[in-house]
Amino acid sequence: MVDSQTTPTTLGTTPRLERLKASPRSPGQASFFFWDAHFRCEAVKVLPGEYFVHDEDVLITTTLGSCIAACLWDRERRIGGMNHFMLPEASNQDAAAASGRYGSYAMELLINALIKRGASRLTMEAKVFGGGNVVRGIQSIDIGLHNTRFVTDYLHTERIPIVSQDVLDVYPRKVCFLPRSGKALVKRLAPTLASEQAEALLAQDRLAAKRAMPAAARGGSVDLF
Repeated sequence: MVDSQTTPTTLGTTPRLERLKASPRSPGQASFFFWDAHFRCEAVKVLPGEYFVHDEDVLITTTLGSCIAACLWDRERRIGGMNHFMLPEASNQDAAAASGRYGSYAMELLINALIKRGASRLTMEAKVFGGGNVVRGIQSIDIGLHNTRFVTDYLHTERIPIVSQDVLDVYPRKVCFLPRSGKALVKRLAPTLASEQAEALLAQDRLAAKRAMPAAARGGSVDLF
């Protein structure tokens, strides 16, 4: 699907992959680079609290439960990026408020990184994913709904149009984004999928739910693939 600079060696690396791994990174920038055998291209995985911006079609990927991934793309300069946040904002008691795990900071990190590479707010557009209600037993706090409302309101305030989205419902999602073309792909995963990946998502969402509780209570198209 995506042309790479070279065919990977037996060690699963390419010159571009080595260049990505060696490049300097700012705090919060994703750093897990690998060769994606399915798409046959270099890829980077964005973990909760991280973001990544590039002007080549390196595959940017993440997996979401109630978290949100915003994919922003400058349609004129063909630069794009993705973030992954867990909650809209930190509580007053949370010392880690300046963290990409929170939407208010994660969106700022992503937009600033795009502008630093030459993008303009005037020509940015967004694709939004996640916000699934995937954790049973914490129905009183629908974190996915709060996250979805936050990112929708934030982008509206910033006048960045949402051209497509796949949000809410009960599904975990795997999202892939190509930052040069602006193409996004999403795969809905089985809600009850028994795997290490599913357990990791549930752990993320339980942590988000705990942080979302008051202190006293704590105890543009999208392709399916």
